[in-house]
This record gives sequence, structure tokens and C-alpha cells, in this order.
Amino acid sequence: MGERILLIAKDAEARIRAHGVETYPHECCGALLGKDDGTAISTGDQPVREVWSLFPLVNRRDDSPRNRFSVTSEDVLAAEKAAKEQGLEVVGWYHSHPDHPARPSEYDRDHAWPWYSYIIVSVAEGKPELMTSWRLNDDRASYETESIQIHPSEAEMEALRTEIDRKRAGA
Repeated sequence: MGERILLIAKDAEARIRAHGVETYPHECCGALLGKDDGTAISTGDQPVREVWSLFPLVNRRDDSPRNRFSVTSEDVLAAEKAAKEQGLEVVGWYHSHPDHPARPSEYDRDHAWPWYSYIIVSVAEGKPELMTSWRLNDDRASYETESIQIHPSEAEMEALRTEIDRKRAGA
């Protein structure tokens, strides 16, 4: 299998960065809503997961929100409901690392689930920096990086989706 690609609208990417700044010096968190059901765009061998929308969540962590985040089962259900209402699915989760690198911590690995994409944005002194994406391997021992490709806007992503659907219907 080729490199994994996460295709995300520029609007959504900007909203993740803004959420990280808004909650600084605490971690932000939210759900990534998109497609990964066989209808997602494919580039040769490279599996592509699409993120079309976000579902921002409140960091429920009271004891150490600066370096940890948590969500409730109700938050997960609300994200799944929001995705379904948009004809999408929850394909992953995002959070920020205030004043730390954009790579998963041991805590992140212990609380992650395989299959999902995990975007992490580093926020240094209140300014967003590097954004990365990761997928936890099925054995839960390590992550694989996922290349983030940003498209100009959600409207352009929708136009791209329409064009691909039209081509598939004619094939």
C-alpha cells in the first residue's frame, strides 16, 4: 500500500488552527467529518481519506487541560450524529499540542483507536505552527504518518467530488 493521504479543505484546516489558538494554553479537540468508504478519491495505490467538515468539541479534562484532552461518550455520539446529518462519517479526531511538537504522545497512543486519522496542530506561544496527521496501527504499538493535502475551499472540494462522481457514473 502506498502512502496514506488525508485530503482536507483549506477552510477546515484553518478552523483547526484557529481552534488551537482560541483554547491556548489548553488543548483543543474535535472530530473530523468526511469520507472513507470506498467512494473517497483514490490516487493510484494511495488511499485517500477526505475531511469535509469539523465538529469542534469541548476539552472535558479538568485536571490537566494544558497537556491532555478528553471527550465523553455523549460527545462522540453528537459527532457521529452531526456527520450522519451531513451524509458523512467520523473519520478521525484533531487536537492541539500547546508549546509542544505536533506528534502523538504516549498518552495520545494509549487513548487512540486504530483506523481513525489523528490531526495534531502545534500551537507555540499562542500561534499555530506545524500540523500533522497520524493513524494508529492495528497492533496499537505505533503510528504511521499520513500526508495532509489541503484544497483551497470546501466549495472546491464539493466541485471536485461532483466531477469525480460524474466520471464514475459514466465509466
